[in-house]
Formats: sequence, C-alpha cells, structure tokens
Amino acid sequence: IFPPNSGNKEITWMMLEAGAETDVVNSVGRTAAQMAAFVGQHDCVTVINNFFPRERLDYYTKPQGLDKEPKLPVKLAGPLHKIITTTNMHPVKIVLLVRENPLLAEVEALQRCYRVLDLICEKCMKQKDMNEVLAMKMHYISCIFQKCITFLKEREDKLDGFIKSLLKGRDKDGFPVYQEKLIRESIRKFPYCEATLLQQLVRSIAPVEI
Repeated sequence: IFPPNSGNKEITWMMLEAGAETDVVNSVGRTAAQMAAFVGQHDCVTVINNFFPRERLDYYTKPQGLDKEPKLPVKLAGPLHKIITTTNMHPVKIVLLVRENPLLAEVEALQRCYRVLDLICEKCMKQKDMNEVLAMKMHYISCIFQKCITFLKEREDKLDGFIKSLLKGRDKDGFPVYQEKLIRESIRKFPYCEATLLQQLVRSIAPVEI
C-alpha cells in the first residue's frame, strides 16, 4: 500500500508485476487503489486499475480443453498486452498502437484479439470478485479492434482513414462527431445490462446531445 500512497508509479507497477494483489485490504478495509485515491495519488490509482497480469493473457496462448489450437497466437500476446495495459484510452491512441505493429494490423490478427478480449470481459463479469471497470475496458478495446477490421477490409486508406475519421471535426465547431458516436456505440453494446458502471455511464451520457 505504501508506494501508491507515496505517488511512485514505477514502484507501484513493479510491485504489481511481481505479483502484488490489488484486492487485498488493510486494517481499515481499504485496497491499495482506495488508499491512493484517498490521499490524492490518482496516477497510482490509474496504474492499479489498468494493470492486467501478462500470465492472464498468456492463458489464451495455450490450447484449452478440447481446443486443438490456442485462441491467441503467442506472437500477438505481447502487442495485445501493451494495448490492454495502456492508461491512455483515447481511440486514436489505441488505433496508433495497432498500426505501429505489423503483426497486429491485420484482419485475422485483430479478429483473434477481439474474441479474446470478449472472453476476458465475460470472465471479469462472471468471476467472484466482479471487475466492471476492467470488463468495460476490454469491451471498449474490442469494439475499436472490430472497427479497425472494417476499415482494413473496406477502405483503401485503411487505418490512416480510421484515424482521420476519428480526428475530423464538424464544420461549425470542430467537434469530433465520429469519435463521439464510436464511444457511445461501444457503451451501448456492452452486453451486461445489469452492470452498475454501465448504468452510471448511460445516465451521464444519455441527456447530452452530440
């Protein structure tokens, strides 16, 4: 708990990679993230909330049950993990991370990845200690990957065209309408309607016109 309280993001990340558990509570019933938030160390809270152990992803690189092949090729685990653990969730940033890796920026690779993200999302919602934030993040990245596939299949300018669409502002005020619609669509498609986080997002966004 002490590194998050001190505001040291690097030590917090090192402790997480070494196996520190994020749901353990202290003597007053608070997790490390809750204590860090209490003392205003929001960067550390972000690191904790965005942490996803590599071994949890590597699970999908091995055949499970009756599967003859893994759901995720080993070569895609590293690039996908980098995106999963990023703290910058801007859709352009995610598409840039896809574009910069030739292994990832292909239709088949993205199809494999978004299906694994959907499985992780489901597991986050159905596990004993439900993690709605992580589930929503996996779903959101999955939606962006699926949109990447559409552009790779249908547009000659491919992911460059996707980035341009996300950044293009409307004439009267420069507001990025396509980007807003994409984010709203991903929230609307979240498959777990009973999630508290989803209901909070809908209540916040629904009354606001684009």
